[in-house]
Amino acid sequence: MMNLAILGSTGSVGTSTLAVVSKYPDRFKVAGLAAGSNVELLAQQIRIFTPQVVCVGDDASRDKLAVLLSGKPSPELLTGQDGMRTIATLDDADMIIQAVAGAAGLLPTVAAVGAGKKIGLANKESLVMAGALIMAEAQRTGSAIIPIDSEHSALFQLLSGQRRENIRSIILTASGGPFLGHALEDLERVQPIDALQHPRWKMGRKITTDSASLMNKGLEIIEAHWLFGMPADKIQVVIHPESIIHSMVAFIDGTVIAQMSHPDMRAPIAYALSCPERLDNVIAPLDFATLGRLTFQTPDMHRFPSLQLAYDALAAGGLMPAVMNAANEVAVQKFHEHELSFTSIPRLVREVMEHFNGPSTINLESILWADRWARAEAERLLHKE
Repeated sequence: MMNLAILGSTGSVGTSTLAVVSKYPDRFKVAGLAAGSNVELLAQQIRIFTPQVVCVGDDASRDKLAVLLSGKPSPELLTGQDGMRTIATLDDADMIIQAVAGAAGLLPTVAAVGAGKKIGLANKESLVMAGALIMAEAQRTGSAIIPIDSEHSALFQLLSGQRRENIRSIILTASGGPFLGHALEDLERVQPIDALQHPRWKMGRKITTDSASLMNKGLEIIEAHWLFGMPADKIQVVIHPESIIHSMVAFIDGTVIAQMSHPDMRAPIAYALSCPERLDNVIAPLDFATLGRLTFQTPDMHRFPSLQLAYDALAAGGLMPAVMNAANEVAVQKFHEHELSFTSIPRLVREVMEHFNGPSTINLESILWADRWARAEAERLLHKE
């Protein structure tokens, strides 16, 4: 029996993880849950999975959750970053599922790695912001980081047992999002509700918007660099609208291997939980006779410049990826608040990156400083006269 602590349990990855747990109750038990303010769903999860410890975002959410749980056995209720850190380092947890969205996931990831935990990582921003720091600490503590993103899970499987000198490149696939066929002038007019209509995946607001702009794929480039030790010039992106192939590895002899499945997050989650074993009947198998065509195209960097921003941030190194990530989080929020157009998201991010002239020292304090600076600079640029 594997005991799990799930950070971000009410989000898309968290709920998919609990769906896998429900299907295999003889293999997995939930020791801890952490969520933000969706206490109604969290209360349902607590009743079903009976965790020992639960964390919510603030005192108001804790009080509301306590009322929802009144009259029933209740777990220990924690709040804020301290509570999140407790869940991330829970003694009884054999594995931490890190599914908190955005930069808010950094400190819990650092805590889990520092505690030497086995981590199923869906929070790509942790590695974007602090990849060098986290990977070095994981090596020191023996923490195992297993990616849950479908693309990185695919690469994790494809690269197993391969000699790195035989690899020409790794290839991340992208669906292209809801605006794949849009002309640039059409992108100027899209609304937040349009950006949330992902053709293949069901995800949260931030990651769905990033998928529409291709920034999500940019973040995945940086994540892949740290997870697999690949230089930027060996990390490629190809648009694959059907989302059947999740990643590929190209070898120096001209051959390519690919990992394929229906687009369903339960598959990479289940593999992270069980590897190197595989669980039975996680998702429906592919029927190649009825699958139809699989198509591919080169990303259009002119219409979707966020992808180039990620390559630029990775090339600049240092704190620049953290700056890019923070500026993008502000820009996406402003887009959804109707203060910024869709095409202005990468424009604002680039401007913040161009203004950055911060310290060269890379540690947790400087990374958090760069995150705060970039958010403040994005706000200043947005509201300047």
